Amino acid sequence: MLGLQKFLFVHVLACLGRLAHGSDIIDGEKAPESSMQYMASVQNNEGRHICGGFLIKEYFVVSAAHCDNYNPTHVVLGNHNLKNGNHQKIMIEKMFKPNSYQNIGLGDDIMLIKLSKKAHLGHMVQIIQLPPAEIYLQENQVCQVAGWGKTKTDDDKPVDELMVVDVSVIDKQFCEEQWSGLPANVICAGGYNTTKGFCQGDSGGPLVCNGLAVGVISFNYEKNCNYPNKPNIYTDISKYLQWINGIVISRKYDE
Repeated sequence: MLGLQKFLFVHVLACLGRLAHGSDIIDGEKAPESSMQYMASVQNNEGRHICGGFLIKEYFVVSAAHCDNYNPTHVVLGNHNLKNGNHQKIMIEKMFKPNSYQNIGLGDDIMLIKLSKKAHLGHMVQIIQLPPAEIYLQENQVCQVAGWGKTKTDDDKPVDELMVVDVSVIDKQFCEEQWSGLPANVICAGGYNTTKGFCQGDSGGPLVCNGLAVGVISFNYEKNCNYPNKPNIYTDISKYLQWINGIVISRKYDE
């Protein structure tokens, strides 16, 4: 029975993955230009936004492991409006995923992107801090999620400006009851009987709580983004701190 549940779960998420292009924030608002300057647009060789990400070191951006499926080639930093030419475009040198990662439905959906050169920190480009240790979020704690793209389920037109929305943390045990076969090391926030959250393709962006990037946008349920009946799922960054630090510190790319 467990094997069947996993098969069905992965099958549903695979369908989501085929639709996952662009970051789609539901029931949000435009992010102020002075905010969220750590946000990164992960793009392909056509210059199309395919996933979100966030800058954690001058050489490193965090995104979702399944974003590698869309052949990213570079990241764009320093732009809330992707049509604005005043930004930093930096090629991707290498991508790191946990050895245990298999696919989005089985967890470990986190990726570390090594940039080919240092990001220039300044007025529009800043680093966001990660949790210093393993964290335990409180139920109903209000956090933020942001991204670029369409703003409702049946709208195929993406937006160019960064959108942000508040989402509330959902109790993990309750979330497991809603998601059969929910992978380990995840955070549930937004969705489920609300109009707030992310939609298909809103992958790799951060869940920000108390000014820290605590989660990576991973997946939601089918095509229903306006009124999702299951919680939105994020990878819990605090469970991967040793893995992240091992790559960043050992390679001394931030010197």
